[in-house]
Amino acid sequence: MRSAQILLLLCILGAALWSAASANNRNVPDECCFQYYQRRIPKQLIVAYEMTRSDCTLKGVILITKKNYPICANPDEPLIDRIMKSIDESKFK
Repeated sequence: MRSAQILLLLCILGAALWSAASANNRNVPDECCFQYYQRRIPKQLIVAYEMTRSDCTLKGVILITKKNYPICANPDEPLIDRIMKSIDESKFK
């Protein structure tokens, strides 16, 4: 009887540890855009950008302002494309 209780306790402990480990290894994007910023974005306010991960549901670019504020934008818009190219060119100067 005692060995059955110990076995049950070990099974419960193993299940708890396994579920915690699998939760830490989940494949969830760190940063995704769920909607785009709709207003015009002044190019001089943007200092950096990063593309969202490929497993995000909405393709996007995260623009970082001088005050370190992230803005989600559509990378297919011509203005956003020009902002990204401008940032890339300024890194090579």
